[in-house]
Amino acid sequence: MSLFAFEDAACRALAAAHPTPLFAYSRAMASRQFQHLRGALPARVQLAFAVKANPHPELLKLFAELGASFDCASGGELHRVGALPLASGQVFYAGPGKRREELALALALGARVQVEGWEDLLHLEALAEQPVHVNLRVHPATGAEERNRIIGGTGPSAFGVDEENVPALLERAQLLTQVRIRGLHVFAASNQRDAEALLSTHRMVLELAHRLQQRHGLLLEQIDLGGGLGVPYAPEEAPLDVNALGQGLASLLAAHAWFTGRLILEPGRFLAAPCGVYLARVVRVKESRGTRFVILEGGINHLLRPLLTGQPFPVKAVGKTGTTRPATLTGPLCTSLDRLGDVHLPELEPGDLVAFGMTGAYGFTEAMAPFLSHPAPAEIWVETPPTLTPPPTTPPRPPHTNTPQKPPTPPPPPKKKKKRTKPPTPPHQKPKKKKNPSSPPPLPPRPPPSPQKSPKKKKKFPPKKPQKN
Repeated sequence: MSLFAFEDAACRALAAAHPTPLFAYSRAMASRQFQHLRGALPARVQLAFAVKANPHPELLKLFAELGASFDCASGGELHRVGALPLASGQVFYAGPGKRREELALALALGARVQVEGWEDLLHLEALAEQPVHVNLRVHPATGAEERNRIIGGTGPSAFGVDEENVPALLERAQLLTQVRIRGLHVFAASNQRDAEALLSTHRMVLELAHRLQQRHGLLLEQIDLGGGLGVPYAPEEAPLDVNALGQGLASLLAAHAWFTGRLILEPGRFLAAPCGVYLARVVRVKESRGTRFVILEGGINHLLRPLLTGQPFPVKAVGKTGTTRPATLTGPLCTSLDRLGDVHLPELEPGDLVAFGMTGAYGFTEAMAPFLSHPAPAEIWVETPPTLTPPPTTPPRPPHTNTPQKPPTPPPPPKKKKKRTKPPTPPHQKPKKKKNPSSPPPLPPRPPPSPQKSPKKKKKFPPKKPQKN
């Protein structure tokens, strides 16, 4: 499995065609990943894409065309999926805190509700106008443990009904008239790349379902095994062996002949992660007390997963080679929490392009975009890989030969501009003189002389006598 959906040339072309930072999603990669998994699984396994991994409209449309069902966890996701041309039974609705209006929307869309407890059952009993079948989410006592706990695990949980409390809930549910529990839902792990570990959890779920069926007469139309199908985030990590997973599920179905319904898988990360890259340019590079900080255009406002899990996305410096050395990747946010991981990269300078792989899942959809009011990145849906337009080239010079070459034809002489002839000045008009732009403007004409008056005679006065003190 490739860690990057686009080669360096395509990354450069995307960054040249669109402002960075940006997310880009490859249709071809998403289609290939879905068909790879679908082809490895038994026909009785239904694939429901976990919308929370990436709700991009084009990605949802593609998976719908390929025959996927959809696992929704909010009213907003139900609205997005409700716009797709889906058949009945292709939408599931889960979540630990469902509001009444969201449950009403789920019923209107014909979604299969994964009830988390008695409250969900009571709301549905009041809302349903006809009998409705639901799945009961069970929090198991055992299961695959996660290295970085995200949703699964066997400790205290906000999800589902604890396994030891299921019998009491089933007894209470018999009092309901509109709601019938006809399935189980168990989600016990996240990002698990070991097929045998997943199968161990799936085996435990089928055994739990068998016990409930035997002890309580529970009729099960479907068993939802959740997600948890993992992907690598580093070159040394092995990908999930989907063929081994498919063979193991076929063996489990054969071993549990009592169950004739459908198994549901909810992959999100596995289907979407490989199709995406995040591209950002270097803003500045700083050395601080022995640590090289590479400050990028985007940080945890675009990629939050490294901060949550402590594991960075795979990263490369586009078009850069040479010796690598440690670097701490940060974003532009004014907080010391803005860290994208400690990695090894070659020498970088402002303007260099950095690509993060496997960001088609839990990338921008999981980030804290409004924090500090930086611009949101574009999300580009790529039908075909882009290419850079090559610069224009000059034609090659002809090879030198002994044959005398004809001299090039000289260009035609420039055409002389025809001088415009002015019409002759009429005899009663004087020709106007051309103004010299460098000469000062002419003085205004003098006013006509006023008629002269005879000067007045000044009166003569006798000289003043000196005054005596």
